[in-house]
Amino acid sequence: MKKIFGLIDCNNFYVSCERVFNPSLERRPVVVLSNNDGCIIARSNEAKLLGIKMGTPFFKCRSLIDEHNVKVFSSNYTLYGDLSQRVMSTLQHFTPELEIYSIDEAFLSLEGFRRDRLTGYAQLIRKRVKQWTGMPVSIGIGPTKVLAKIANKLAKNHHRHNGILVITDHKRIDTMLDSIEVGDVWGIGRRYAAFLKKNAITSARDLKYAPDGWVKQHLTVVGLRLVWELRGIPCIPLEEVPPPKKGIGSSRSFGRPVENLQDLSEALSDYVSRAAEKLRAQKSIASFIHVHLSTNGFKDDPQYANTATLKLPVPTAYTPQLVYFAGEALKSIYRTGYRYQRVGVFMNGILHQDRVQGNLFLTGSSKKHRGLQRELMNAVDCINKRWGGNTIQCAASGVEKGWKMRQRVKSPNYTTRWKELPVVKAR
Repeated sequence: MKKIFGLIDCNNFYVSCERVFNPSLERRPVVVLSNNDGCIIARSNEAKLLGIKMGTPFFKCRSLIDEHNVKVFSSNYTLYGDLSQRVMSTLQHFTPELEIYSIDEAFLSLEGFRRDRLTGYAQLIRKRVKQWTGMPVSIGIGPTKVLAKIANKLAKNHHRHNGILVITDHKRIDTMLDSIEVGDVWGIGRRYAAFLKKNAITSARDLKYAPDGWVKQHLTVVGLRLVWELRGIPCIPLEEVPPPKKGIGSSRSFGRPVENLQDLSEALSDYVSRAAEKLRAQKSIASFIHVHLSTNGFKDDPQYANTATLKLPVPTAYTPQLVYFAGEALKSIYRTGYRYQRVGVFMNGILHQDRVQGNLFLTGSSKKHRGLQRELMNAVDCINKRWGGNTIQCAASGVEKGWKMRQRVKSPNYTTRWKELPVVKAR
């Protein structure tokens, strides 16, 4: 039985999230900004038509935005994450084999479906996701994940497909591949794209028919698998259970420059807590902790940046311990007289939580003690998941948090805070 993959992709995801609870934004140009309202990271189709480019600093587009009355929002990651979870939960009703690829994309296995019923099934998925979550999606279906990705891109960019394109056994598949630039093929980065174009391989179709030996020599085995996928030979399976991350970090730019160690320590504690929560979510512990600190390179202020690395006495995901060691690392690189723009943490040496080797010379490293720490952290994670992030947090993270990133035009947390729930008023 031939494999069939579907890729479901939410259209203009961040913008669509804002529109779910604010219907007045429909057919109006909308953009969403990055951390500290710095750059444009999401655009509605109407904003794209105005010539607003992805990644452009907000201040450079200000006149264009004001001229066309473009609606601007700060990033609301709490809202986006919750709506993403709702979309993925909806998709699980249609197949037991699901790979969540990113916050707005998921691969489905549609193996066993008759070819003539795939379009109808895709229409049902699209309708149900819109009905249950309010999110518009595009669906591409193909015999491999790479071809499903290409089908999705064509379905999204050409209105004649009505958001759905099935290219299993399609007679015009090569013509479609000819319209896709080689740099837009899933898995081909900028360097490979530039290299391929120098060698007269400019489209997905050109890459499909490139000699296997040449591809393996210049693009490695990974590139060869990608080429086979373009030929309709499945080589990349679904990852229903994503592999544990080998490194986990958390970092943000500050809403204002920070000079004193106390504020830097509070921010770092907050970021360490987030990274530790991610560690525990994949049942992992960390062996090394890296702390980085930097000023704003775009300002005329004195510049300074540094990094400190500590090997933990015993690998752990226990937040208080990680906060302590991160704080010690920060003290070792902190220097007075600078206006800092960013601090962050990165953890690696990731192990499974049940594979930790204790230390005979340290108190509190026994199996019983680690079990109590794990139970405490599980309780904290459950409470924060149910009642919202930072319902319980380390005192070291502070209360005021004047260093928080700017979110001057953030929408309410419609789905996760009682005080911000949308209200329907009777006329």
